[in-house]
Amino acid sequence: MGVKNVARRLRTPNGDLQRRVAELEAEVQECRQLNQRLAELTDIVTDLLVPLARGDRAGLDETLAKYHESL
Repeated sequence: MGVKNVARRLRTPNGDLQRRVAELEAEVQECRQLNQRLAELTDIVTDLLVPLARGDRAGLDETLAKYHESL
């Protein structure tokens, strides 16, 4: 980054900085929500794969029933 770019960034009005921080906070919150949803989906897949790997049809049916009830 050149000296002119640094000087330009330092002259940026405080309102622009506050706006950018607010945008970044919103993006971080969105990422947190997506990560939470991904963790939930990973748990569901794991809950389904374990009974399948064991050949436990009853366990699989139970997991599917719980999932359908939660919808």
